[in-house]
Amino acid sequence: MSTFAYEAMNQAGQEVKDEVEALSTEDALAKIRSLGYFPTRIREKGAKAKIAAASGKKAKIKTGRISVKALTQLTRQLSTLQDAGLPILRSLRILEEQQKPGALKNILGTVATDIEGGSTLSEAFARHPKAFDRLYVNMVAAGETGGVLDVILQRLAEFKEKAQKLKSKVTSAMIYPAAVVMFAVGIVSGIMVFVIPKFSQIFNDFDTELPAITMILLNGSDFFANGKPLPGWAWLFVGPILIFTAFKAIRSSKGGKYASDFIALKIPGVGTLIQKTSIARFTRTLGTLITAGVPILEAINITKDTSGSEVYARALGKVHDSIREGETFAAPLRQAHVCDALVTNMIDVGEETGDLDKMLLKIADGYDDDVDTAVGGLISLLEPVMVIVLGGIVGFIVLALFMPLVSLMQSVGG
Repeated sequence: MSTFAYEAMNQAGQEVKDEVEALSTEDALAKIRSLGYFPTRIREKGAKAKIAAASGKKAKIKTGRISVKALTQLTRQLSTLQDAGLPILRSLRILEEQQKPGALKNILGTVATDIEGGSTLSEAFARHPKAFDRLYVNMVAAGETGGVLDVILQRLAEFKEKAQKLKSKVTSAMIYPAAVVMFAVGIVSGIMVFVIPKFSQIFNDFDTELPAITMILLNGSDFFANGKPLPGWAWLFVGPILIFTAFKAIRSSKGGKYASDFIALKIPGVGTLIQKTSIARFTRTLGTLITAGVPILEAINITKDTSGSEVYARALGKVHDSIREGETFAAPLRQAHVCDALVTNMIDVGEETGDLDKMLLKIADGYDDDVDTAVGGLISLLEPVMVIVLGGIVGFIVLALFMPLVSLMQSVGG
């Protein structure tokens, strides 16, 4: 008999770590369940030594991140092979052979080697956190424990596709405004550095008193071209770097991250989009995990770590504590004021009917549609705002330059 180390959740939702003697992994799972525990991870003791011996050159193989598209495709293909009844090791070797040389091929090779050494698929994936995040690893572990790995992989692929689709919508919506702003900044910068100084020389030759609006423009142009310690055009490059560095420094602490996320939620228009995106993300993640059979407390912890917002992470932390103490899911979420009443009411109904996972996924689907609408509305709002701002800048420059010219022409005509 072999000794298996395991992690499980008891009926109170508390984590249990222990060992059990069994003939095989399936026998160990049966013994753990007979104790009233829900196993979340199991490993044969001594497997690490086998893995190290079987993968002596593994440290020399470079692995790294893989794209979401590649990971989604891999997950779907692995699900299909598992559904066809192929052993997991053979499935991995098949997928490894069809990959082009690169990070994904290297990762599949090391994962297969780890499994040959006695590791489970989830444990092998966990050794590549840049490629397989905690959500991915825990769902695979739940699929292994429940014997439904093919179904879980299919759900994972769908989850990844929807999450990427949501992210792509928001990103693509920002490309057009960003491109217009950069183009406009470039043109205005050229005018301030090369064109306006020539007008300044003309005005100086006439030696006449200039209107206040013209002086503002000329002084701004002088700062832009010859300002100290850095001219204005240089700040266009240095400024964003300093702002980005300061932003990263602020977000390096939990307090700073919470403050920046909280402020972002209060920005008119943008805050609503961030809120809807965050709700769609955490409800889909949590609903997918619960559907996969992950214990709710563990599922909330994973969702909290992958929420992407410290505001929602703290709210989910309160939800975790509430459920652990035997309270409800919806009450602390309602008190945190981070979700609409519709969300908390639907979660409340899901708890009462025992369909919390289905209700969470319905919320996610609804908010995905809301994000589409919000993105469209934001783009519709940005376009006239950009036109007004750019028109105001151009009008200011034209007015500032032509007012003294009109005065000069009048004086010459007189």
